[in-house]
Amino acid sequence: MGSRVLVIFLIFSIHVLDILAQTDSNDVAALDAIKSSWNKLPPNWKGSDPCGSNWDGITCNGSRVTSIMLGGMGLTGSGLGDIPVLAELQYLDLSNNIGLRGTIPSSIGNLTNLSILILVGCSFSGPIPDSIGSLPKLVYLSLNSNSFTGSIPPSVGNLNKLSWLDLSGNNLTGTIPVSSGTTPGLDMLLNAKHFHLSKNQFSGVIPPQLFSPNMNLIHVILDNNQLTGNIPISLASVKTLEVIRLDWNSIDGSVPSNLNNLTSINELYLSNNNLTGPIPNLAGMSALNYLDMSNNSFDPSAFPPWLSSIQSLTTVMLENTTLQGHIPVNFFSLPQLQTVSLSNNKLNGTLDIGNSYSNSMALNLQNNNISDFQQKSGYKIQLMLAGNPVCQGNGAAEGYCGPETSNTLIPASNNCTSSSCSADKILSPNCGCSHPYIGTLHFFSYSFSDLQNTSYYRILAGSLISKIRSNGVPVDSVNVSNPSNDVYSYLQFRVQIFPSGQDSFNRTSISTIGFLLNHQPFQLQYFGPFFFIDESYCCFAGEKKSSHTGAIAGGSVGGAVIFIVILTGVFCAYQKKRARREEMKNNPFASWDPDKGNGGVPQLKGATWFSFEELRKYTNNFSESNCIGSGGYGKVYKGMLASGQVVAIKRAQQGSMQGAVEFKTEIELLSRIHHKNVVSLVGFCYDQGEQMLVYEYISNGTLGESLSGKSGMRLDWMRRLGIALDAARGLTYLHELASPPIIHRDIKSNNILLDDHFNAKVADFGLSKLLGDESKGYITTQVKGTLGYMDPEYYMTQQLTEKSDVYSFGVVLLELMTARAPIERGKHIVRVVQDAVNNTKEAFLVHEILDPKLSEEGKLGGVEKFLELAMRCVQESGAGRPTMNEVAREVENIIQLTTSKKNPETDLTSFSSKDSMDMSNPHSYGSKDFDYSVGSLPFNIQRQ
Repeated sequence: MGSRVLVIFLIFSIHVLDILAQTDSNDVAALDAIKSSWNKLPPNWKGSDPCGSNWDGITCNGSRVTSIMLGGMGLTGSGLGDIPVLAELQYLDLSNNIGLRGTIPSSIGNLTNLSILILVGCSFSGPIPDSIGSLPKLVYLSLNSNSFTGSIPPSVGNLNKLSWLDLSGNNLTGTIPVSSGTTPGLDMLLNAKHFHLSKNQFSGVIPPQLFSPNMNLIHVILDNNQLTGNIPISLASVKTLEVIRLDWNSIDGSVPSNLNNLTSINELYLSNNNLTGPIPNLAGMSALNYLDMSNNSFDPSAFPPWLSSIQSLTTVMLENTTLQGHIPVNFFSLPQLQTVSLSNNKLNGTLDIGNSYSNSMALNLQNNNISDFQQKSGYKIQLMLAGNPVCQGNGAAEGYCGPETSNTLIPASNNCTSSSCSADKILSPNCGCSHPYIGTLHFFSYSFSDLQNTSYYRILAGSLISKIRSNGVPVDSVNVSNPSNDVYSYLQFRVQIFPSGQDSFNRTSISTIGFLLNHQPFQLQYFGPFFFIDESYCCFAGEKKSSHTGAIAGGSVGGAVIFIVILTGVFCAYQKKRARREEMKNNPFASWDPDKGNGGVPQLKGATWFSFEELRKYTNNFSESNCIGSGGYGKVYKGMLASGQVVAIKRAQQGSMQGAVEFKTEIELLSRIHHKNVVSLVGFCYDQGEQMLVYEYISNGTLGESLSGKSGMRLDWMRRLGIALDAARGLTYLHELASPPIIHRDIKSNNILLDDHFNAKVADFGLSKLLGDESKGYITTQVKGTLGYMDPEYYMTQQLTEKSDVYSFGVVLLELMTARAPIERGKHIVRVVQDAVNNTKEAFLVHEILDPKLSEEGKLGGVEKFLELAMRCVQESGAGRPTMNEVAREVENIIQLTTSKKNPETDLTSFSSKDSMDMSNPHSYGSKDFDYSVGSLPFNIQRQ
């Protein structure tokens, strides 16, 4: 009888709870599905009534879920779960949950009430679904800083209420879609104010149809893509424009003169393109603050006189634009001028700055033809004149002829000298100790360039405090520090937001702050659009305490609960044991438990095992500010180990991970590779579903960045020869002395890294293959590699040999000579050089295709032999190509012939006498160059 009463009571209780529940049953089911797909959800996501129980991050209208705000919660998991089932959802913010991976399902189109979608700083990948164009109420779409691929769905053009479109920082490709017939396009977004499409791989021309007078655009951000063609004259028809960024593309032709009609423009970035014709007259841009047209191919011209008439200018960047003549003294009288960079031009005569200049001005005139300097007492500007004739004597300019100095901001003291905090808390500007919310603000544009002027940061901090407090978040203070320009010329700041009246923020406060910083319902003075990437928050308020709702009534109910708990415990123990067996089967590293007393994991010839938590700590929670590269494999982060060693951490994204056995095999292989011209593996992580490789950090970036001008490094001819030799040595090591031999399969200028002394190291073995069967000399494999570098014979036959690497290396040699990309305007560099050779009367007089920077050096020693070697490397047939050993020896000969005619102390940089080789050795280097973790191999593998 008692048991029957218990059952009836439990059934009755369940029905009562259903009646009292406030949340629609479909919405409950959807959120339950999310709970099964994601980890690290807020701890109060319990029960079956999200609306009635006030789950963190969930807002309801009546019984329906209308908002999910879970930004900065540290969530992990895959996909969006059943979120598309929430038919009344209006706001979805999942920003800064880097552990969220997977794809956006096509069912996203079911959210017909959605107005805001923010996924900034997650790890979503795959294509953006076409169904995203079925969200008629969408106003704000921000998918920044993920790993999306594919093209922009033309259906985005159907979002006629869209104001903010941010797809930057992904791996998107294809052209910018515009409407045609019944097919929609971005030109239909007449209410849009923001087009942020930067840091992708978009190609093709900027469609003239993209812009029209009916549009309301204020920001067009298209930088760091692969766009070609001309700047469309239709751009000038959008009179509302304030910021235009077209820099770091391959745009050519002249700048349309009608851009002068854009009177509201504040910032204009056209640098690092192939623009030609005259430098445009932009005197009509009366509100212009920031102008950068550096590194183009404009016609030689005098300093533009119209620049002296724009009183609002703070920054003028015209590096390498063929300027000549003198700079008019009245230009320096502009009242707000902060930075003028005119280096690498042909400006001449006497430099006279006058008496009405700004004390905060920095003037870079390096590498011009300035012969004299009108020195006056009291000069306080930062002036750089190195590389000018005026620096050859001991005149007035002597103090300005040294190397460029860094302008790192040292934040002002917070006057808390007598205060200190415990190790887990941070001192605020108001001298309190608490757990701040920390992250990095990245600005697409900004109207100033004087990073030492702290007034900008005080204004920024004050604005943030005001906006956050006005939204009900208790904020004590905001600390803004460490301003810097990242590799994309974006301004970034470290931001610490301190709670008021408590040690920590609760989850609602964190999600609100993140939403405000990535939704931007406000404008900041002096600063353009931005995005926020956080560091994982450590200490949500109120979550260390457990709450009790009262004693359980009735011994029968209590006994039932205890029985259920015991039964659940037995089941969980069984499942855990079963899961452990599966892990041992699927995870070869499962037995490598660093917590066991057996000495920890094997070191694998010097490679160290790192836990996920360790690498997360070393990279500031994989902060976007630590991200130094990305590709199909995933992202690369800069980090600092506990030992102080700086490393590059390559983190695989979902979809690019190997199987466990393959990953272990790769680590065991890479850990045995030790050569000074091959990037070394420091360690690895195989933990919490993550695959990461930890490499030594190489400070000067890639060869490709240096050749394109992105790094700011200048490579003279001797440096380029040294780089070619270093890389050839590294590849010879992989081909002939690694055991088993390794074919790299993705040799390109971006996989050759340069250290502090411009020594080259071969990197990135993501596509490499082992050549285990020496009798065949090739591998039959799926064709992989990078377009423009791929061996045509390998492409046709699918038979991979060392000669495939030789072909790719030949393309790199041509890049070293020409500084051209492998494919430009649809033309392959190999064909361009072949045509130039065929069209010249004398065999290798092809100076018209040389990098213009090399042409300035005069006669280049060994250039003909170098070109001849490159052309042999790119022969159609692998049989006609040299081995990498032969390539290295020939480059060595070219260097020796060249340096015998010059002073090696002035011309030779990445090659020195200690690197010279014993030519009697069958390999082109000394034995120490082939130090291998198992000792030098005493034989030479000859394979054709």
